[in-house]
Amino acid sequence: SGPAWISRARLSKSGRTIYFDGRALKRLAGRGVSGNYFCVESGDEYWISGVKRAGGDRHWAGRGPIMVDHRVLADYLALRGVSSLDPIDYPVVSDIEDTDGSKFHDRENR
Repeated sequence: SGPAWISRARLSKSGRTIYFDGRALKRLAGRGVSGNYFCVESGDEYWISGVKRAGGDRHWAGRGPIMVDHRVLADYLALRGVSSLDPIDYPVVSDIEDTDGSKFHDRENR
């Protein structure tokens, strides 16, 4: 029931790491308790999936609002086939930071 976002993320060249909001997230490959990726810095688990046309964009056990990155709002509305979102359930945010993957790449290769 932690925070949830709809945004773009960047994949590493190998496709095994996702860079999102200042984090590097690696695949857990079935070893996670509540997530399918973990943060390489904190070890926190995250559930990452694609967006759903019918909604339901949260983990099945999660509750609460889903923050929508203002940079993807138009694309998300078009995908869902709607003209607006309930601001209580889907607040639009502009504070999701881009992630420099080289910072994590260099650390892991040391």
